Amino acid sequence: MPVRAREYYDESAGAFVCEFISRLPTTDTGRPFELYDWQRTSIMEFYGRQVADEDTGEWLRKYWYLYLEIPKKNGKSELAAALGIYHLFADGELNAEVYICAADKENAGIIFSAAVFMLTTAPWTAKMIARGELNIVESRKRVEYRQRVRTGNGRYKWIVVGVMAVLSSESYSKHGYKPSCVIFDELHAQPNRDLWDIMTFGAGSGRKQPVWIVLTTAGDDPDRSSIGWEVHEKAVGVRDARQLRKILAEGGDPRQVLSLRHVAQEDMAQAQEELLSRDLPNWLPILYGLTALFGDDPDDLKDIDIWDEKLWYLCNPSLGKHLKLRTLRLEAMEARRSEAGEKLFRWLRLNQWISVKAVGWLPLGLYDKTQFGPSKKAQREAWIRETLYGKLCYGGVDLSTSKDLTAFVLLFPPQSGLETAVLLPFIWRPGGTVEEAERRDHVPYRDWARAGFLNLCEGDIIDYGDVEDTIRWARDVFDLRMVGFDPYLSRTITQRLSPIVPIVEIPQDLKNMSPAMKEMDDLMTRHQLLHIHNTCFRWTFGNVRCYVDGNGNCKPLKNKSTGRIDPTVASIIVMAVWMIARNQKPDLAVAMEQPGFSL
Repeated sequence: MPVRAREYYDESAGAFVCEFISRLPTTDTGRPFELYDWQRTSIMEFYGRQVADEDTGEWLRKYWYLYLEIPKKNGKSELAAALGIYHLFADGELNAEVYICAADKENAGIIFSAAVFMLTTAPWTAKMIARGELNIVESRKRVEYRQRVRTGNGRYKWIVVGVMAVLSSESYSKHGYKPSCVIFDELHAQPNRDLWDIMTFGAGSGRKQPVWIVLTTAGDDPDRSSIGWEVHEKAVGVRDARQLRKILAEGGDPRQVLSLRHVAQEDMAQAQEELLSRDLPNWLPILYGLTALFGDDPDDLKDIDIWDEKLWYLCNPSLGKHLKLRTLRLEAMEARRSEAGEKLFRWLRLNQWISVKAVGWLPLGLYDKTQFGPSKKAQREAWIRETLYGKLCYGGVDLSTSKDLTAFVLLFPPQSGLETAVLLPFIWRPGGTVEEAERRDHVPYRDWARAGFLNLCEGDIIDYGDVEDTIRWARDVFDLRMVGFDPYLSRTITQRLSPIVPIVEIPQDLKNMSPAMKEMDDLMTRHQLLHIHNTCFRWTFGNVRCYVDGNGNCKPLKNKSTGRIDPTVASIIVMAVWMIARNQKPDLAVAMEQPGFSL
């Protein structure tokens, strides 16, 4: 009797999933989903590879885990939404439970929103919604697949036979899940391993062929301690083990395998054995990006030309389709200008595992090119009186405790007599501790004070009265329209100042800081934002280190910066104030009082 094969490739099984997805619309065009080559290949392999069950002999999917690591904007979220819908009611799993998992509620909702769009837009699923077979509960981020059954009294009722729901690390229970499919979006962003452990360890028991799909970009993990990095390393091990097995079978060089490139010859045999043991037959790893191509060793990455467009295509399989080459070229031009920009490009566009949470902001070369006005104290003060007195401006304040600098920065927008926006800083620090501060910070605070770049307060703490007096003075000599304060430490002073000048709170969070920082970067690059000569101000710009999230939003990190940054923070705050003022609707009564007013 012939021995039955234990594994085979069922092309029709993979094609069925591809055909199902093609009947759903994409969110960007509303037209039927046209799978890219890499998407089709991945689906065909994952769903087509079959193995015989050892107990029943039934043919089931070989792979349980699909690990897809790919840069942003390559179409992974839409693919995840389509696969979630497939597993909800088309995979043949009784009482299907499909969970979309992410780090927080906002990210978790991205795939769900795409799925809802597909269900409500595709004519055939829209009919299922109209008939009651599909029930979308937006408030709970839940989709129910229902069947109408007859009750004992001859009536009918709907029963739920499948569910797709959103889970985040912020909100989930410890037990009670029996998933048929789990989709992890951006695993690298999980704050800990709890949700991963709950949804993987024994969670699929009782299912014939459970599925875990991880669709993620590379992570920002300098310590290599996250669950995202752990699973990434597992996927790399599986990939390299299979590559090694193939190379050995063909009589090739094991050093072709990424994991073995730097292994000493005397350790090669043991290293090969250990690598082969990392293969997991139910895993299908698919990885794109710099780390996937060249590894994590800085020495292997330092000479890589990241501006080579051929490399971009290797890292981004949807480039030229979902992701436009022109877009990547423009982003590369921006990225070349700063350390933060380059690191962000490596991370989000080339999928390199890299630390970007504490990176530099603007290069000092750019700062120096936008310097304005005389350098000598007396000449500078005279120039300010002649050029800026009476001009419209806005203010930003960053108050500090005893050790840090405190700053009040004025921003003069373009107006009559000023072709560009101009920043004018006022900076304070305690005079009583200045010697200690010079030794600690390695800067000449007292020299800066003599040059007029810095004010030394009497005593060991900042005198907020000096700051308040300067703001009142600015209100008298300039046309000061509005002042922004970080709410921290500012309640008392803002209460006293609010009767004489409008006050706005600008917390130092991503929502407020990131747009202002991007605006400053853009204006300074175009030489549309200049600053009065001030060496202390320049020093604080060079000290700034930024936190950058996965969407490119950034904010200053005081605890990670290399020195004092308070004056720079104050300049970001005043930029935020100016942006608010530009977007405000004009007060008609005030406008009518201005010379030359007309409707």
